[in-house]
Amino acid sequence: MNSHALKRRTKEFAKRIIELCRLLPNNREGRLIGNQLFSSGTSVAANYRAACRGRSRAEFIAKLGIVEEEADETLFWLEMIDEMEVTDKNAVQSLMKECDEIIAIMVSSIKTARQEKKSR
Repeated sequence: MNSHALKRRTKEFAKRIIELCRLLPNNREGRLIGNQLFSSGTSVAANYRAACRGRSRAEFIAKLGIVEEEADETLFWLEMIDEMEVTDKNAVQSLMKECDEIIAIMVSSIKTARQEKKSR
């Protein structure tokens, strides 16, 4: 997957996270989880864009690490919403699947970038 396609994919993921946050209940639980989810979920796309603008291979790798961390945190909050049955399970499970895939892509990209750095 090229960087332009992944930028689009992470941006669409962020938009879906925002849509899910809109569905969360307007109570303490919904607001607190929603704030955390909103922050980490939209950060995935923003930090991937920043990684693509990295000035060096080391900076690129470091920023991809941030993307991986934010995606993993997002997955945690999605799991909490799912397990606590806070909102519609179908929407949450679809986002969990996409988040898993994004994490796998980031892990693979980091490994590849590290190998390329060593071979230079």
